[in-house]
Amino acid sequence: MADLNNIPILEILPIEKLILHEFHDHQRTPPIIESIRQDSMLRNPPIVVSLDDGSERFMVLDGANRITALRDMGVPHTIVQIVKADDPGLELTPWNHVIWGTMPNVLLDWARAVPGLSLLPCTEENLFRGLLDIRSLAILHLADGQIYTVYTQEIELVHRIKALNKLVNCYASRANMDRTTNYTIGPLRNLYPDLSGLVLLPPYRLEDVLDLVSQGHLMPTGSTRFTIAGRALHVKFPLEILENGQSLEQKRAWLRDWLKESLLRKRVRYYTEPIFMFDE
Repeated sequence: MADLNNIPILEILPIEKLILHEFHDHQRTPPIIESIRQDSMLRNPPIVVSLDDGSERFMVLDGANRITALRDMGVPHTIVQIVKADDPGLELTPWNHVIWGTMPNVLLDWARAVPGLSLLPCTEENLFRGLLDIRSLAILHLADGQIYTVYTQEIELVHRIKALNKLVNCYASRANMDRTTNYTIGPLRNLYPDLSGLVLLPPYRLEDVLDLVSQGHLMPTGSTRFTIAGRALHVKFPLEILENGQSLEQKRAWLRDWLKESLLRKRVRYYTEPIFMFDE
């Protein structure tokens, strides 16, 4: 039988101890609830990292929709995959935002109307230089070719994140927004006939995000992209175990026995190569 120490760390945690790190779109919650109820299981465990503040809380890196759905369902506990903040397989990169469904000049007007921000023209050659400027919050590349660096006078991280939230909210609540890893607008033009623009966001350090969340602050919706090596997928954990009236320790004992049985029956497989999954 394989060694339990060689597989991802799976644990049962109280829902109340799991903290989201971004503002959440609650419109996504009802379909997730319906899917969990229909399947009677949690297919993929949310991924969490411990907040090093003595509160015994965990920040959700991936699975905010599942956590919110379970919370709304009244489920007291959930299975999670725990990763360490210094895990070499854990990386944090920003998402960029594709905005569509409104005119580029309207998007520009929305950004200009955000209090405390200023927009200065930028060139494609200076995109990345602008993102690294401590005064800049983002780069706004409009579909009509105009490019602006969005500046703030705030230097302290907490206030910069508040300003960035205002910027993201000015379009996320009015237009359509998708996340993307693209840094150039060209490939997006054929995908989005009514493209408004592309917003490039700066990178942030994991320790800074952990500190912000520990203090009760949230990152903008769809701004952080966590990649984790060694993800646990298709766990298919029974919902009835998570929502029954057993104690936390009883559920953890059930999980340990379930893991041992899964390994004994060779149900756990580790893929070292990148794969494409067509049953998600």
